[in-house]
Amino acid sequence: MLIIGIAGGSGSGKTTVVNKIAANCGSNSVTIIPQDAYYKDKGDLPEEEKRAINFDHPSSIEFPLLVKHLDMLKKGLPIEMPVYSYITCARSKETVTVCPTDVVIVEGILILSNPQLRKRLDIKVFVDADSDDRLMRIILRDIHERNRTYEQALSHYADWVKPMHEQFIEPTKRYADIIVPQGGENEKAIGIISSHLHRYMQKAKEEKGKNKNSKQNA
Repeated sequence: MLIIGIAGGSGSGKTTVVNKIAANCGSNSVTIIPQDAYYKDKGDLPEEEKRAINFDHPSSIEFPLLVKHLDMLKKGLPIEMPVYSYITCARSKETVTVCPTDVVIVEGILILSNPQLRKRLDIKVFVDADSDDRLMRIILRDIHERNRTYEQALSHYADWVKPMHEQFIEPTKRYADIIVPQGGENEKAIGIISSHLHRYMQKAKEEKGKNKNSKQNA
């Protein structure tokens, strides 16, 4: 199993990069683990406190559970991935059963900030984008997906997103094996990564074929 981490600032185009890579490689061969599923459950907090949650700080993520789940997938075991809602700030009672595949992509703004998680990543990618482009995407996303007004989205960016990006996210670029500028628009970089995964999956397929033949001939 090959585990790839794809990080980058909020609104940088990470999800687009991930989806294009998965489409190029075949969705049945790639498992996507979003960091966002592992936000700590804060559903019991009053609404006032929920609005003050800092989603861009490493402490907001339950990294031990994410690391545990990656270790389970590596061993060939299925996991029950949490389902998180930004609206309620809580995890759903339901989970998503995820089975191991040849390639696992872990995607999120903070995944390169955790040393234990970094150790599990065979390839580390940082998706880079202009801050103005990220700001526009963040505002649109917050309005349409997180029930924030324009003023709330702008205030949230200034108070939390920008300072957390500078403190915790941008510095993790130094851990990246590959930096993808221009986000999801960088077809060449996406193509290079996809080609590498194709070669890995083909080799894994050949190895499985050899092992199967060995057992049949035994």
